[in-house]
Amino acid sequence: MLKLLKKIEKKEIFIIIICFLLIIGQVWLELKMPDYMSEITVLVQTEGSQMSEIIKNGLYMLSCALGSLISAVIVGYLVSNVSATFSMQLRKRIFDKVQSISIHEIKQFSTSSLITRTTNDITQIQMLVAMGMQLMIKAPITAIWAVTKILNKNWQWSTITGVGVLVLLGVISALTLIVMPRFKIVQKLIDKINGVTRENLTGIRVVRAFNAEEYQQNKFEEVNNKLTNMQLFNQKAFAVLSPVMYLVMYFLTLAIYFVGAYLIKDAMMTEKIRLFGDMVVFSSYSMQVIMSFLMLAMIFMMLPRAQVSAERINEVLDEEITVRDGKINEHKTKERGTVEFKNVSFKYPDADEYLLENISFKVNQGETVAFIGSTGSGKSTLINLVPRFYDVTEGEVLVDGVNVKEYTQEFLHNIIGYIPQKAVMFNASVTENVSYGDNGKGKITEEKIKKAIEVAQGKEFVEKLENQYNTQIAQGGTNLSGGQKQRLSIARAIARDPEIYIFDDSFSALDYKTDSELRKELKKYTNHATNLIVAQRIGTIMNADKIVVLDDGICVGQGTHKELLQNCEVYKQIALSQLSQKELENEK
Repeated sequence: MLKLLKKIEKKEIFIIIICFLLIIGQVWLELKMPDYMSEITVLVQTEGSQMSEIIKNGLYMLSCALGSLISAVIVGYLVSNVSATFSMQLRKRIFDKVQSISIHEIKQFSTSSLITRTTNDITQIQMLVAMGMQLMIKAPITAIWAVTKILNKNWQWSTITGVGVLVLLGVISALTLIVMPRFKIVQKLIDKINGVTRENLTGIRVVRAFNAEEYQQNKFEEVNNKLTNMQLFNQKAFAVLSPVMYLVMYFLTLAIYFVGAYLIKDAMMTEKIRLFGDMVVFSSYSMQVIMSFLMLAMIFMMLPRAQVSAERINEVLDEEITVRDGKINEHKTKERGTVEFKNVSFKYPDADEYLLENISFKVNQGETVAFIGSTGSGKSTLINLVPRFYDVTEGEVLVDGVNVKEYTQEFLHNIIGYIPQKAVMFNASVTENVSYGDNGKGKITEEKIKKAIEVAQGKEFVEKLENQYNTQIAQGGTNLSGGQKQRLSIARAIARDPEIYIFDDSFSALDYKTDSELRKELKKYTNHATNLIVAQRIGTIMNADKIVVLDDGICVGQGTHKELLQNCEVYKQIALSQLSQKELENEK
């Protein structure tokens, strides 16, 4: 928690100092009121007292109460500002960190967990800062100040107050020890319930198609019941605290008056009035002490959960960034659009076996290189090494003759047009989705957007939409078909006019006719650019300048379609699974 609170900025620290001073003033005013009350008590019982003196002390009490109220309002406003600003900064830090870490590091945290950490966990911290800052400053100051005021009044009353405080501390400590471990489980269960809900919403079509509503409901109920039961246990445990607090408070008041009655009874006449005044004051101060611990108890109710949330937030913020920026942000060589793999091997950091081994090839500007192989052979992983979604374990990946690790990621990504295997659409218009790589810089004109959509064979369906290019696309593109999403995804890359295109099985949702027409237009429009294509269809890649065949992460063949049919058995088997022997002979 302290590690997280150290991230509070200087401006907020200055506000906290102001709050600290205001709270000290508030406590002084609240602790001054019993003195005036004692004075009024003595004046009322003393013969010859002036009403003006009683009214004057009463006005002092009212002034103290008003001053305390004003101070509390100001502190509340300032603390709310600090807590809201701090939570905003934390959310930004987590978001920025997730943006900067590699794909592998993101996968270590589930999507639902990252959402929980960005929302629920930060809310816990915000609540602690908002309420805790006031109570954690005010409670100890009030307790210590009140104790110093009553310490020398009477040892019997001091002993009774001390016993009450010890009882409260014992109860608070016991509850914290019992509940703290369970709060960790609560946050993990919130992750799970978010995960189940998200899975159900994203897969709603499959759920309904297979009549699996009851199965999903049972799955949700199981997690929901676990979370509810855990929360009920925690709430029941803390429910003990409130009655114990009030019980101690009432017994303490009763004990003080009970002892005070005996002391007054045995005292001389001149001492009775002083003792009565002291008893009233002591009772008020002892209540202030107990109320201080009541405030601390409220903190202890929030602190365990906030502590767990702080640990979870720090896990994300402390995650080491393995893919770090280089220094080159401009072209340093005369080469353009070249991609070269030099003895590249790759394995995930937590894996024992290599996913790719000793891959070498070079693509020159304007060439098209395709990658084919069985499922799990490492095709997508291989091309993901170019934009540095992962870094190679051994060897080098060169773009324009420079190791990709030496480029800044922004520059590297600006010269690459990446079309992922799963087309991703954002909640925005068709135009905004296609110009997404523009980053709001206005370089992608409306003319470019329309041309890109035309090349991607999307013009016909886009112009049939209600608002054409201004039609709003739902989050995830749920109001578009798979083929439509894929064509817009391709158009997004074309609109950037990059040096290198990476197609990660980006034609899979297209019919053969659209696939063929798109590739013809693409070849005309991007003849200056380098194309890296991962595909499953032989028809999509047979005209490539070079085809790289992968089998279990090893390159088992490189060459043209005709060359591979003659000298690569793996490629020939893939080709025969899609085309007849006669068709292949005609291709030869």
